[in-house]
Amino acid sequence: MATHTPHTAPRLAPIDVSAAITCPALEVSEWVGASTPPTLDGLRGRVVVLEAFQMLCPGCVSHGLPLAARVAEAFDPNTLQVIGLHTVFEHHDVQGTRAALEAFMHEYRLPFPVAIDAPSDGAVPRTMTRLGLRGTPSLLVLDQAERIRAHLFGRVDELLLGALLGTLITEYGSQQERYMPSLNGTPPANGCDDTGCPLPGSAPP
Repeated sequence: MATHTPHTAPRLAPIDVSAAITCPALEVSEWVGASTPPTLDGLRGRVVVLEAFQMLCPGCVSHGLPLAARVAEAFDPNTLQVIGLHTVFEHHDVQGTRAALEAFMHEYRLPFPVAIDAPSDGAVPRTMTRLGLRGTPSLLVLDQAERIRAHLFGRVDELLLGALLGTLITEYGSQQERYMPSLNGTPPANGCDDTGCPLPGSAPP
């Protein structure tokens, strides 16, 4: 009889803010849903949640984007800004156009701007490579100094994410640096499933 191996539960590990790296600039071809294209430098002073996704990624549609939308609706954008990154590494002919993305954003009522990842000479887009993303959905949390404080792949625990965001918001301006939780999303198995779509050959955590 076949057995079912459950996904690994998210882990918590302390991360010293002095070890957190500054997020590199995003290399994008264009923005959708933004009258003025945002930049990380322009968002400095706010917590930033970056949700990387593909339209044909089941995990993005089922849990990645809905979670990002709930975060965007729950927080004041002057305090926390959600941005999307449409980073396509498969089925480029189907989901690689601006028109397709605009229709998708309208259909799913995404309440945040989305950048289209700049293409590269290969299948993997430029920002996906620069950020070291292992697949979609991926979620990055940046603090007010543009440091990456969480780098998540797959399903993310909503309560743990909310706790991290609340702590980052309240720590701003503090003279004493503290340890922060680092979340590791539950990784999907090889191939797309309802958890996410890993890059081909992506190593497990």
